[in-house]
Amino acid sequence: MESSFLEYAYSVIYSRALPDARDGLKPVQRRILYQMTEMGLRPDRGHVKCSRVVGEVMGRLHPHGDTAIYDALVRLAQPFVQRVTTVDGHGNFGSLDDGPAAPRYTEARLAPAALAMTESLDEDVVDFVPNYDNSEQQPSVLPAAWPHLLVNGAQGIAVGMATSMAPHNLGEVIDGARHLLAHPDASLDDIMAFIPGPDLPSGGTIVGLSGIRDAYANGRGSFRMRATASFERVTARKQGIVVTDLPYMVGPEKVIEKIKDGVQKKKLAGISNVVDLTDRKHGLRLVIEIKTGFDPAAVLEQLYRHTPLDEPFHMNNVALVDGEPKTLGLIELLQVFLDHRIQVVRRRSAYRLARKRERLHLVEGLLIAIVDIDEVIQIIRSSDDAAEAGERLRMVFDLSEAQSEYILELRLRRLTKFSRIELEAEADELRRAIAELEAILGDEQLLKRTVSDELAAVSKQFATPRRTLLTEGNHIVTAKRGKGAAAQSLELEDAPAKVVLSATGRVLRVDLEDPEQSIPRPARRSKHDAIQAVVTTSVRGDVGAITNTGRIVRLPVVSLPAAPVNSVLLGAGVKLKDYAALPDPKEGIIQLISLGDDEKPLVLATRQGVVKRVAELDFGRGREIDIITLKDGDELVAAGRAANEDELVFVSSDSSLLHFAAEKVRPQGRSAAGMAGIRLADGARVVQMSVVAPSEMETAQLVTIARSDEADDPGSAKITPFSEYPSKGRATGGVRSHRFIRGETHLALALVAAAPLRANAQDGAQRQLPELIGKRDGSGIPLDAAVAQLGVVLGEEPQE
Repeated sequence: MESSFLEYAYSVIYSRALPDARDGLKPVQRRILYQMTEMGLRPDRGHVKCSRVVGEVMGRLHPHGDTAIYDALVRLAQPFVQRVTTVDGHGNFGSLDDGPAAPRYTEARLAPAALAMTESLDEDVVDFVPNYDNSEQQPSVLPAAWPHLLVNGAQGIAVGMATSMAPHNLGEVIDGARHLLAHPDASLDDIMAFIPGPDLPSGGTIVGLSGIRDAYANGRGSFRMRATASFERVTARKQGIVVTDLPYMVGPEKVIEKIKDGVQKKKLAGISNVVDLTDRKHGLRLVIEIKTGFDPAAVLEQLYRHTPLDEPFHMNNVALVDGEPKTLGLIELLQVFLDHRIQVVRRRSAYRLARKRERLHLVEGLLIAIVDIDEVIQIIRSSDDAAEAGERLRMVFDLSEAQSEYILELRLRRLTKFSRIELEAEADELRRAIAELEAILGDEQLLKRTVSDELAAVSKQFATPRRTLLTEGNHIVTAKRGKGAAAQSLELEDAPAKVVLSATGRVLRVDLEDPEQSIPRPARRSKHDAIQAVVTTSVRGDVGAITNTGRIVRLPVVSLPAAPVNSVLLGAGVKLKDYAALPDPKEGIIQLISLGDDEKPLVLATRQGVVKRVAELDFGRGREIDIITLKDGDELVAAGRAANEDELVFVSSDSSLLHFAAEKVRPQGRSAAGMAGIRLADGARVVQMSVVAPSEMETAQLVTIARSDEADDPGSAKITPFSEYPSKGRATGGVRSHRFIRGETHLALALVAAAPLRANAQDGAQRQLPELIGKRDGSGIPLDAAVAQLGVVLGEEPQE
């Protein structure tokens, strides 16, 4: 019995339940992808019945039940299970609440990302092993051009051990892997700057970053998954909680059942109805109607406490390394994958080098034969048989046996002058390719650079934006008995908070202990760290989002993802445009402001050079109001708060800068169209308008980014003290702020703010800006990479 059980345990651990840390696949998954590749089920081919795939895998590679194989195939195709699917399913592949149709009804083919998992299998990049009956060969591991294990996670129960790994964002994981490849001594904090946490296929919010760090450090940790919910008015008198994302592997039917059960057992109060409005066009939409007199935020907290809207996820990163099950941290997981990729690229390069050398050898022999083709023909015609002809060719022309055999098989049409030119060009190309391959094999750093470049190409092709928000904190809920009420009244405790908006459009709530408490400056830079606005408010307060169409939308602060004051990670924030739920996809948010009664007047700037100060903002009972009447073709480009003594700074695309006192712009009503701010040249437009307080006049700096009309031109950047630019009257042309160098045609970005300034790429990654220079109209310094947003540094310097 002991012997039989150990054999069974060994089989489950190594051949069924645990993934390989190199390609991140269990044996059945690997065999499915390999067999579908052998069947030619590429993304550009038609789908075939899943029964056929299951039969081929079962009969040739995986001697287990068809149900297990089909279940694994289905999971590879489910977008709510896999962060990046490797199988393209056609038909009913199930949902979180229902299973798939039978395999005779469904069809499948490989997804594009699967090709990157199986590419170069015919180039001796991995070892092949016999199948279960030694009749065929199968790969022991796939080449895996992207880290499947971290990206898609894994779930498996073996004997005496189990694995539970969360999915991650492909682009973030590849960025972290490339950084580790370039910096082998990188710390966990360095890697977490690129991989801040899991990115679940279902979206939602992750609460508890300390547990994630534990899992990244030692392979075990836990965090909580929360649904994404917002508050909407479902009828004229009733509010509701609208759930658009659920925790990973939680279906809406399970949630509805738990809510109804909680209401019946008096665990949940304040809920009148639950309606599932989910459809294929709009995705998940679960509307929970709230009874009159109940605080929706407090009811939501109650739902988090008693329903699957808040679920734990326990990470246990167990995978096979060199045939042994091990518990791995984040760096170990990345290192195992990188070592595998380095080995794959090395073996592929050696294989290609051998093939290139063989081909060059044959081409060189063929060129020798074509030069003396008459003598070659004479030797062949005068020989008794092919063996004698080959031997005489080797003696006369000093050829190898392979070259002589290739010449003997030469077709007469290859004897033209054009064929000789083709062969010479092919020989030159082969020598160049051989030199490149020899350089890769002879230089470890070049080999690593090749691996890094290939990872970057995969990221560019398959990476998608992050879906899951990461947050550390949570607001407090207290339950009190309402006066004279039969049911329990839930009230949300208010607290001071600040709302931070990054230049990339991500917004995050920072909970404070004191309204005057400042946010400390982060110890290290990370993604999305260029800040556009910091608004002081409270948890139960509202903030205003100003759009480019001249509207301001009032948004509740309470449902924003929260972070503690000493751990602000902007990458975990929600995209403000998504949070505001703007109906027009062309409408964008340009600024976030506070809505206090004692705030400074609001100042607006349009693309055509109009400026306006708004006297007051009265929403009444509405959620949004218009704040300016725009001319045809015009739109807002900047907004802020400005007192009379503040300076308004306009920068145009032709590099003109104009600044004047805000008191020169009299406040107007909401329907007014504003007045002339800056006089623009033909074809020019306003790039940015900034507000500079008197206390910042000496320390403020101007950063400008100039570009050409080429799409891939990163352009040049210049930082100058703002004090170098003289003040001029409103509605004038200003002075030149940036001298264009050859090829540059316009300013793409500009910002005036207190130093230090920050720059981000489109994905939020940091970009290096040049040093401060004093020349007012000087030219910029060329940039290595494009800058997409400009902002300031978050927080204040820590006190000594």
